[in-house]
Amino acid sequence: MTHHILKATKDTVHLGGFSHALTPVLTVDSGDTIEVETYSGYYVYDKAPPEFMTPEFLDICQNLPPERKIAGGPHLLTGPIYVRDAKPGDVLEVELNAIAPSLPVGFNAIRTGWGALPQKFNQPALRFISLDLENNIAEFPQGTGIKIPLKPFFGILGVATPETSRNSIPPGAYGGNIDNRELQPGSRIFLPIFVPGALFSIGDGHAAQGDGEVNVTAIETSMNGTIKLKVRQGWNLTTPIAETPTDIITMGFGETLDAALELALKNMIEFLEGFADLSPEDAYVLCSLAVNFRITQVVNSPQKGVHGMLPKSIFSQNISL
Repeated sequence: MTHHILKATKDTVHLGGFSHALTPVLTVDSGDTIEVETYSGYYVYDKAPPEFMTPEFLDICQNLPPERKIAGGPHLLTGPIYVRDAKPGDVLEVELNAIAPSLPVGFNAIRTGWGALPQKFNQPALRFISLDLENNIAEFPQGTGIKIPLKPFFGILGVATPETSRNSIPPGAYGGNIDNRELQPGSRIFLPIFVPGALFSIGDGHAAQGDGEVNVTAIETSMNGTIKLKVRQGWNLTTPIAETPTDIITMGFGETLDAALELALKNMIEFLEGFADLSPEDAYVLCSLAVNFRITQVVNSPQKGVHGMLPKSIFSQNISL
């Protein structure tokens, strides 16, 4: 196994979406680890305070090559990373070993026409929020004594599909803009692979976010992390699934919360059938008794997200993906 360092530069990031036609910026073997750097805020950099900017980020914002601008999404992603021997039909395991903000500031933005209440909050608004990285908190609003614990994670973890221009906003079977705050260090997410090499990209750092992400953004900030990429074979996975130290997480994405919940539930039943050897009916009942279904996000149009959390502690034997 090899350890790699992937810095974010104008030559190693891409903006707005995913494409199998993008040239990989790093090639790794299954099992390799990567220290990865990501930046957020491409569309607000000209309004940002000095502590939000680095010379490298400014260079990205001002000199990003046209061929690395893929679609109309707002996300700046590091990658893609090519994983040798990864083939369509395989599964990419992404192990999240470390995640930390790289800057002492993030931002939150209300966008006109977006969010859970677009009619009520219809004026754009941009706020930069200081991050106390020593104490791992953010005070918001400033001066009120309301202190939000920082729980940093990557909002986007995704692979390429046969599409040449896929917008980065909606999540799906490829992962992408999942915005699941449970994906902390020590967790793993499993993504179906659609193209040779998987072409994995990462970004959209969130220092803190509530379930739902209701106003369309979290505390968005630049984020560094250490990940391990591993190819898993012989697993017929069609939708992302994740594991934390305490839970198995199934996911559902749909145009409505009802549709997203239904898919997350079906995926959990399928997991319990395969990994716990339960009948479909027993799995359905267990979901009603012990699985917590939560709103992941309601703002990544046209796909809302729901995730189901199955506590591993209820099993007498170790259950793991």
